[in-house]
Amino acid sequence: MLTTLAYSMVVVFMFLIMTKRLPALVALIIVPIAFGIIGGFGPELGPMMLDGIKKLAPTGVMLMFAILYFGIMIDAGLFDPVVRRILKIVDGDPMKIVVGTAALAMFISLDGDGATTYMITVSAMLPLYKRMGMSRLVLACVIMLAGGVFNILPWGGPTARAASALGVDVSEIFVPMILPMAVTALWVLFVAYMLGMKERKRIGFAALPASGAERKAAPAAGFPQPALAGMPPTAELNAIADQWVAHGGSADAAGVQAAAAGSGPSAPAASSPEITLSGTGIARPRLIWINFLLTAALMVLLIMGALPLPALFMIFFAIAIMVNYPGLQEQKERIASHASNAVPVVSLIFAAGIFVGILQGTKMVDAIANSVIAGVPEWMGPYLAVVTGILSIPFTFFISNDAFYFGIVPVLAKAAEVYGITAAEIGRASIVGQPVHLLSPLVASTYLLVGMSEVEFGDHQRYTLLWSISATLVMLVAAILFGVIPLMGNA
Repeated sequence: MLTTLAYSMVVVFMFLIMTKRLPALVALIIVPIAFGIIGGFGPELGPMMLDGIKKLAPTGVMLMFAILYFGIMIDAGLFDPVVRRILKIVDGDPMKIVVGTAALAMFISLDGDGATTYMITVSAMLPLYKRMGMSRLVLACVIMLAGGVFNILPWGGPTARAASALGVDVSEIFVPMILPMAVTALWVLFVAYMLGMKERKRIGFAALPASGAERKAAPAAGFPQPALAGMPPTAELNAIADQWVAHGGSADAAGVQAAAAGSGPSAPAASSPEITLSGTGIARPRLIWINFLLTAALMVLLIMGALPLPALFMIFFAIAIMVNYPGLQEQKERIASHASNAVPVVSLIFAAGIFVGILQGTKMVDAIANSVIAGVPEWMGPYLAVVTGILSIPFTFFISNDAFYFGIVPVLAKAAEVYGITAAEIGRASIVGQPVHLLSPLVASTYLLVGMSEVEFGDHQRYTLLWSISATLVMLVAAILFGVIPLMGNA
């Protein structure tokens, strides 16, 4: 009964958000409560929900102040040089933009924190996607694929959990997985190339300004200058198609069409202003190095684990807003301007707390785990390493990483011992599902990605799921071919 209830709850939830019957925020609250009542847990739901909210509260606080911090950095113009440099490199080519997005996300993912990767990469790339009229679903997809590959870094979380649960050294799990991870990273770049080629075919090239040096009025030496905020975009949002389409009849649209027709990406745009993230009245170009050092210090302390993440972002946000906008009215305006980004994300986090609290409190998560383990036939025993890799896809999607690595992986490892499969090999197999895991409604940082990318959660899942599964299968096959995960036990 409980197993059926658990699967039904997950299926109904996924159906409602993927068919847009309900927004994710409402579904995360209503669906688990309804199924909890159906299961006879009504009187106990209150404490369960509160427990789930308490578990995710630090994440919600961290994301809120992280959004505010990076919002201040965007306003101050910290990322403007990055955008200009990217514009110069991609030269109006959508394919280069998408591949560059994947490469940037991989580089930033080296810190092991998904939320940081999403905030920095989306902040740098979203304005470019909007100007080019490119799909934001592509943006969210390639960033998540890149993050999913690098999520198996030892300091990323899953690998450390697997090592702790199995009682093996982290290096025994991670070091052999470096080659499969590299192969999967190449696959993600190839996927980005394919998606970029589709975007190039759809919208063509666009002649975009790349450098302030081309402007008539030369900027002050040594300081990056903000753009004129009034530059007309080359595209607008079609609310029905949920994609950006070129303006008809405008000068900018004509430039895009001319480039697509054969003028190439190098069409001159000497008289156009720069594209930047910041506005003319709020940019702080003279503080760019202070802001850079402040952000670098934040990243170093984050990696060192000097303080809990919520505390780190709260402290650095307070410093950033005082340094860049010392006036009280300025500070109020900056905070208010980013409230529309922070509130939807944080509200989703706390709503997910209700979902997680009921899923765990009612033991539905245990019922799902036990049903899958019981469903593995005996003849699959010698192939348990591969089975573990395949099971990591649904398990890390439907239940939390903690539940999977501490509750299920040790059981699979114990069963695999009979067939000569080591705990480290099971541990390696258990982490290959991370590209799919990041699409789970239980992953808090995913709501940050879709919120900042301005796409719907269900749309993002539909668009990215198959690509995520492909990345997982590439990693699993590569691990088998390199002998990192045995195809068959030797007992």
